Amino acid sequence: MELCHTADREGRLSSFLLGELKMSSGLMNKLKWGDGIRVNGVPQRTNFPVKPGDVITVRLDEEEPEYPAQEGPLEILYEDGDLLAVDKPAGMLIHPSRSRNEGTLANYVAGYYRATGQKSAFHPMTRLDRDTFGIVLLAKNARVHWLLQNVPVRKTYHALVYGGPEEDAGIIDAPIARRPLPSLLRCVSPEGKPSVTEFSVLERQEKLCKLALRPVTGRTHQLRVHCACMGFPILGDPQYGTPESLDLSAELGLGSQMLCAKALELIHPVTGAPLTLESEMHVVPLPGLTAGV
Repeated sequence: MELCHTADREGRLSSFLLGELKMSSGLMNKLKWGDGIRVNGVPQRTNFPVKPGDVITVRLDEEEPEYPAQEGPLEILYEDGDLLAVDKPAGMLIHPSRSRNEGTLANYVAGYYRATGQKSAFHPMTRLDRDTFGIVLLAKNARVHWLLQNVPVRKTYHALVYGGPEEDAGIIDAPIARRPLPSLLRCVSPEGKPSVTEFSVLERQEKLCKLALRPVTGRTHQLRVHCACMGFPILGDPQYGTPESLDLSAELGLGSQMLCAKALELIHPVTGAPLTLESEMHVVPLPGLTAGV
């Protein structure tokens, strides 16, 4: 990818990179040692004096990842020159790890970029647990990823829970802390970090309830922990479920936790246009209780 800007003022090259081209200082410092930053086609240092009419170009090609690029299932919901949004299935890891270097979303996105000739990288703005399914939004380069971090994003999840709240809508305000090591799980604790989730009921049926969940904060396992602590654990959740919820999950044939990253609403970090993305996946619908997503 290449950024291009024609100067309409005088100034140091660095001021144009940080201002008009909206680059982070870290990215500018990384690129300045190569030949990717040019003025009128000539590589220049960031202290170069730019004059009106000079054309500044920046190459943002990303390096090949250390993990292998693979062909694999990839459900694309949205794509432009800056962003890629995909539907991640349950059971798929976001990133490779020491124990598993293949078969993750990052591997398949890298394979897609290679097949389509895009010199882009894997910069997730949203991160989902392995068994949470739905939308994952990716920036194609470090500049867009940095811009995304300064854009408010409204996230909506759908969950199928055991039981349900008495009220049709409300707020869960309960601090979340990490359990003592070596556990990687979380719990509600007065010593935890502030954690807030908005909820609303979409459907009710006997012991089941379908909820829309909107995390105001972004703690690890927040939605799963909040639902469990309120007495309506998410179905299929092996870590935070109760014996009753897990028994019903098995009875319904649910192979994973019923939590879907359903929608994202944001302002596009480059164009400034409103952007609404919606997953094509679903938690189990209540009528008929048909298993699957």
